[in-house]
Amino acid sequence: MPVDAISAISSIGAATGTAGTTAANSTTGAGGSSFSTALSGAVDNLQQLQGTSDALAVQAVTGNLDDIHKATLASTRAQVTLELVAGVRNKAVDAFNEIMRMQA
Repeated sequence: MPVDAISAISSIGAATGTAGTTAANSTTGAGGSSFSTALSGAVDNLQQLQGTSDALAVQAVTGNLDDIHKATLASTRAQVTLELVAGVRNKAVDAFNEIMRMQA
């Protein structure tokens, strides 16, 4: 599961790696739509990981989980993915603020 989260975030890097073509596509918005698609995919994956983590935590607490390692790994995956998505969001907000401070 964490590979899916990383691949969703990796596609963000692919979208930013085409900065030269993104400026050319600024009128069509192709670069922005791929970034938003990648970011929404990462958020959807994060929600799935958190749901799995919550379900396994409930099973662990109620005694229905035989392998506690599954719950621990799911919790760690969700935490790391959350930190990664939050970091990407913070960088995007910083980039937006920097663009807004530029003088025309």
